[in-house]
Amino acid sequence: MAYTSTSVSTPRVPGFKFATGLLFALLMLMSAPTRAQSDIDQLLALDEAPFGVVFEIVEDEEDALETLVPLVQGYIKQLRQKFPATEFAVVSHGREEFALQSAYREDFPELHAQVQSLVADQVPVHVCETHAGWYGVTAEDFPQYVNVAPTGPGQIALYRELGYHLVVVY
Repeated sequence: MAYTSTSVSTPRVPGFKFATGLLFALLMLMSAPTRAQSDIDQLLALDEAPFGVVFEIVEDEEDALETLVPLVQGYIKQLRQKFPATEFAVVSHGREEFALQSAYREDFPELHAQVQSLVADQVPVHVCETHAGWYGVTAEDFPQYVNVAPTGPGQIALYRELGYHLVVVY
């Protein structure tokens, strides 16, 4: 008796792959602030103040900082309530960094005001010169209140060497 294979086809549900992908993306977006908040909660649970905290932001969307900078400001506020002497820094090294160019002050006025507020509050905000250069953007394209680091990952490594804790915000 010869074995013959029968093919069983899976029923196709219109839009199933799209709906599954959309659901996955929504779950990731909903968990992102929770993950960063979890890192903040772990820092708040420390008995001794951390020397510093560096917030890393790497996104694909140029407008991402409009949502993420206020989150970072909130995290800093939480940490400063318990640890007022802790130092902070922000490093942005994805496409979102382009919103901080001088040419986009009018397109993102609230974001630029928030970054200026961070800097005035002794929180340096860095962008990645290497990443910017890949798109023809130079250090001169950013306002003076934004620190243009040679590389975002290198800037984060410097902060880590100083004893800063890393919190990834996305």
